Amino acid sequence: MNRISSWINAARLRTLPLSISGILVGSSIAAYDGHFNLAIFSLALGTTLGLQILSNFANDYGDGVKGTDNEDRIGPARAIQSGLITQKEMFQAMIITAVATLLLAILLIYAAFGSENILSAIIFFLLGVAAIVAAIKYTVGNSAYGYRGMGDIFVFLFFGLVAVYGSYYLYSHDHEIVSVFPAISMGLLSVAVLNLNNLRDRISDEKAGKITLVVKLGDRKAKDYHYILILGALFCLLIYSAITSSELNDFIYVLAFIPLIFHLKRVVTNEDPKKLDPELKIVALSTFGIALLFALGLIW
Repeated sequence: MNRISSWINAARLRTLPLSISGILVGSSIAAYDGHFNLAIFSLALGTTLGLQILSNFANDYGDGVKGTDNEDRIGPARAIQSGLITQKEMFQAMIITAVATLLLAILLIYAAFGSENILSAIIFFLLGVAAIVAAIKYTVGNSAYGYRGMGDIFVFLFFGLVAVYGSYYLYSHDHEIVSVFPAISMGLLSVAVLNLNNLRDRISDEKAGKITLVVKLGDRKAKDYHYILILGALFCLLIYSAITSSELNDFIYVLAFIPLIFHLKRVVTNEDPKKLDPELKIVALSTFGIALLFALGLIW
């Protein structure tokens, strides 16, 4: 495998559609309300992709340094684990990606607020810095929160509330309280991907001392939690549509929930963690499909 392929694999491209789902939802609500701006949309996508790639690099680095990525791990081999990229190279890539993401965030804030509304600009700058720190600290360092069962909280906040509600505010400079429902929905679906990943790795994580929420809950309760995440996401979107929609096409996103219903049955009856790995792609792509259909329903 050549060097370019190694870095592409380390960036974990299959996670990228999921990361931009919240931006699609928040941007479509803004467009529906007449606030869409192409520059803001492009920079928001770039910033979010940067955060996701940074998170992937940091997870590879943190789990590699701690020895969590070992022969017991079920998922695809990580770059440091397989020896394709050194710890030093991955650390340097993290720094470069963090700086590039911060620059994109600054450009996004300037495109949204210009030299006006300084308070909002400062708040979003601090949110950007917090998101970068959170992406790194999930697995990196002695106080990595992903090793203490707190990953779900940060994923929900940044890929749900901040991505949807925050992106809407970047366009409109205003609040639309009802958009909290799709923000919660995207957050729950993003957490579902993390929960499924942790269900797959529960045994190896526990052996390595990585105490995820799944390790704390145990297999049975973690599966019940997965049900709540998926069905809660559907419920929140339906509430939003019931409040705001006037046409049936606004509910078209329900179609993308169909694969998730079958997915839930496979998860609850699963006895082999290895068989959960393909389910990750199903949840991630279904979430992207839900976001895309939600956007099309609004602006169609």
